[in-house]
Amino acid sequence: MNVLVINCGSSSLKYQLIDSESEKVLAKGLCERIGINASAIIHERAGGEKVKTEVDMPDHTAAVRIVIEKLTDESVGVIASLKEIGAVGHRVVHGGEKFSEATLITPEVIKEVESCNDLAPLHNPANLVGIRSCMEIMPGVPMVGVFDTAFHQTMPKKAYLYGIPYEYYEKYKIRRYGFHGTSHDYVSSRAAEILGKDRKDLKIIVCHLGNGASISAVDGGVCIDTSMGLTPLEGLIMGTRSGDIDPAIISFLADKEGITADDVVSILNKKSGVLGLSNGLSSDFRDLATASEDGNEQATTALHTYAYRVAKYIGAYTAAMGGVDIIAFTAGVGENNAAAREEIAGYLEYLGTSVDLEKNKIRGEEIILSKPEDKVTVMVVPTNEELAIARETVRLVQ
Repeated sequence: MNVLVINCGSSSLKYQLIDSESEKVLAKGLCERIGINASAIIHERAGGEKVKTEVDMPDHTAAVRIVIEKLTDESVGVIASLKEIGAVGHRVVHGGEKFSEATLITPEVIKEVESCNDLAPLHNPANLVGIRSCMEIMPGVPMVGVFDTAFHQTMPKKAYLYGIPYEYYEKYKIRRYGFHGTSHDYVSSRAAEILGKDRKDLKIIVCHLGNGASISAVDGGVCIDTSMGLTPLEGLIMGTRSGDIDPAIISFLADKEGITADDVVSILNKKSGVLGLSNGLSSDFRDLATASEDGNEQATTALHTYAYRVAKYIGAYTAAMGGVDIIAFTAGVGENNAAAREEIAGYLEYLGTSVDLEKNKIRGEEIILSKPEDKVTVMVVPTNEELAIARETVRLVQ
């Protein structure tokens, strides 16, 4: 079965067409600037080159039509017609407490996802637009929603509740939900597979370190804690997000700067993290590394602060699980930034583990960085959220 995986943003649409039997990516691409001037699609079929085409995309429905045109095009396509798409898997950011696993999309499911829009106002509405667009263009083709929050629904109350009046949880469902769940699920499962072990017998910490970053504690195959919260703002210091702060900072800054609380939250989301710590230099870790090597003190401080926060969370989750067997790095920084991995690992010697500096030079490949005799296995496991979505889609459709 060919599965089309769709990931809709507010003005973008990423896609992959995956052969579920071989699990090979037949084609992939990105529609960008949807609803904006100079919209374009960047399409690439397996073994081919990226082809960028400027084309008018007034909305996501138009974008989906163009994706289908590319997939069925005689010169750059990989299928003859829509009939060769057996199902569509959609990434949905927030499923609230309702969805603890992927689900077939029905009108009732769409209503439930809509009810979570307040919890993910930048993401869920865009995800729903993608779902409705595909349903319009591909009536009768099964649609599956795979939720970023689903994997974390196994957290116990002691992990997901905040220390605020319980009535706010009852009234508004204010609690820790966590994100990147599809990645945490895939990486923890793959890490166990690489070692030839059952995930149910292991304690695994997954470090999903990208521009958005989160850590999870996976004990016996289920998530018992994760660093992101009600929104993706909580937890680690990220590219532009602050991560954990004293909540009183919001009212303090609003008063001092003469701005609203919403303005401060916007600053915490878009102007903070390593971008803010580097005094606006960059949110890209490659830029910061170059600047640090050139003697930029703010860039150096940003990188050290980032690594320190990651190491603290690893320590916390080791305590929460009563030990750890595997620490897996993934996502853009985790897979490709050797310096970040080395600095984080430098804090972990108390766990009886270390990193082979020669092996650590690797980028974007599965590799075990620790030594065979180490008590804790440190490894790199590139994430593959699209494949995970395709697998869940096939499982439900079949």
